Amino acid sequence: MSQSVWDATSLPTFSTIDVTSIEAELTERLSNTQAAIDACVNENSDPTWESLVLPLDQLHDDLANFWSPISHLNSVKNTPELREAYNACLPKLTQYYTDLGQNKALYQAYKTLAESDAAKDLSPAQTEALVQTIRDFELSGVGLEGDAKKRYGEISQRLSELSSQFGENVLDATQAWSKLITDEKELAGLPDSALAQAKQMAEAKEKEGWLFTLDFPSYMPVMSYADNAALREEMYRAFATRASDQGGDIKFDNAPLIDEILALRHEMAHILGFDNYAELSVATKMADNGQQVIDFLQTLAQQSKSSAEQDLAQLTAFAKDQNGVAELNAWDMGYYAEKLRQHKYSISQEELRPYFPMNKVLSGLFHVAQTLFGVDIREEKEFDSYNKDVQLFTISKDGEDISRFYLDPYSREAKRGGAWMDSCRTRRRLSDNRLQLPIAYLVCNFTPPIGDKPALLTHDEVTTLFHEFGHGLHHMLTQVDVSSVSGINGVAWDAVELPSQFMENWCYEPEALAFIAGHFETNAPLPDALLEKMLAAKNFQSGMQMMRQLEFSLFDFRLHREYQKGISVQSVIDEVRRDVAVTTPPEFNRFQNGFSHIFAGGYAAGYYSYKWAEVLSADAFSKFEEDGIFNKDTGARFRDTILANGGSRPAAELFAEFRGREPSTDALLRHSGIAA
Repeated sequence: MSQSVWDATSLPTFSTIDVTSIEAELTERLSNTQAAIDACVNENSDPTWESLVLPLDQLHDDLANFWSPISHLNSVKNTPELREAYNACLPKLTQYYTDLGQNKALYQAYKTLAESDAAKDLSPAQTEALVQTIRDFELSGVGLEGDAKKRYGEISQRLSELSSQFGENVLDATQAWSKLITDEKELAGLPDSALAQAKQMAEAKEKEGWLFTLDFPSYMPVMSYADNAALREEMYRAFATRASDQGGDIKFDNAPLIDEILALRHEMAHILGFDNYAELSVATKMADNGQQVIDFLQTLAQQSKSSAEQDLAQLTAFAKDQNGVAELNAWDMGYYAEKLRQHKYSISQEELRPYFPMNKVLSGLFHVAQTLFGVDIREEKEFDSYNKDVQLFTISKDGEDISRFYLDPYSREAKRGGAWMDSCRTRRRLSDNRLQLPIAYLVCNFTPPIGDKPALLTHDEVTTLFHEFGHGLHHMLTQVDVSSVSGINGVAWDAVELPSQFMENWCYEPEALAFIAGHFETNAPLPDALLEKMLAAKNFQSGMQMMRQLEFSLFDFRLHREYQKGISVQSVIDEVRRDVAVTTPPEFNRFQNGFSHIFAGGYAAGYYSYKWAEVLSADAFSKFEEDGIFNKDTGARFRDTILANGGSRPAAELFAEFRGREPSTDALLRHSGIAA
């Protein structure tokens, strides 16, 4: 068995990052990398895997290992100095990768290797890596000449700047708003945990009273529980108009950025020979073409709309009966939904919180992974960290270490919102035959510990943790040794959410909840009555939730598919809402200005991937419903087909191998409580 790489150099040293030298060091690295690539191509008239691919993989791995901790810190510990250095580096990186994608000599070397006799002896993963690399060269404009090539480079450069600026504007607009309340009577209805957190935040700023922000752990309790409708409206307006001309500081307005991003993406697609950006996006996905995506979303919408209309009618009738509310405003929806949930099921997220202390949830999550996938997880105490709450874990299988991950769980200042998994190191075979092991970053924004109590999660937060861990498992349990198709690399984007959404299912299974839940003071299990209510409430308003996700997906895809000069982004979202939404937000709502997934993340013309993959994940989980949710053989099969193969084989092929057939939407509709 070959030796694996697991030493001091395999973990980032965050404490040694010198912000003042990042730009100069990157410049030097890029120059050296480029020179090494040129030399490698020149020496490779008869390229082999060992002479061409392995040296290039090493060069790019070195570059990624330098940049990954810097990029990570920019998201989780943003400072003005780091932001400046990061933004100074982006154009250099973009230029480098644009030039790389258009390097004809390198493209030709890969093609020569792919067509050589030696290629017949390559492994399936190596062959797939070559296929994807050649495809990516072609989608990066390697065939472009003259003005088209120059313009493609300019567009790539500008899109990189715009997406970074979009994300910064959302972060800055979110952080710029806060509200201090000194009269506790204004906070009637809010649970103790939300009051304690607001008090703790005020104290941290040396203020008297209760401080609220637009960060999710602060915002959501107000929208769900505050009896004070004026406070709900004020916070809703602030949240719904972030980074727009409708509220806050105009300098954070993302509308001009959106217009420019869309125009540039459309132009880029045309330069590469596609009708629109949506078709360019689909070229690397499971879906065959844009029309298939639209048909998929519209079919789901038709199947779900009547369920959503019933949800809304029920909510409206309840608000009228309870409080004589004739018309529900956008800032009333969450509040009355929570009241209706309590009325129907006598349960709230707050009631569940004491049963989900972070340490218990983590041990339950690890138990699920251990039982299903045959892995052990242990915490490492000694490592170079950037925040006291960050933890590091090692995953082993059959007594051998196979991967690691950082967990950064709590919301704090200067950390971007949301939850995500990112790659820190990729599994790959080195030229000396040693194995580099994968490392992941798992980031969430949960409510932090308050006072001397541990962090207590809502059930929604528990589900988020399982979701991100699913992404992590995809990255960390890979058995592929070729970096470009190892872990989540090379996986079709509309299949990348399969393992993450799949893992969420265990958060609703009584057999699994026995390990995940336990009262933070007594470790008493979730009482049967509470468990039954929680499971009964699982599909509460699932029709409305389904339509909301379909609204976002259709808006994103149609915007990129139907783009033309002068298009009104607002009119597209309005039209989509007329088609699929059962509630219409107020005119001032500028949801799109904070839609980082598609304007600052990787989901442009790809947000539909969540629903596409949810069909796969629900159908995959239905196999466990048939065999037993802790069936070790079925778990091993999921590990060895879906998780182990990464991007080395097409996702559709892997799914069919696991399930024994093509995917069906039946399980998703059943799990959502929506009749097919």
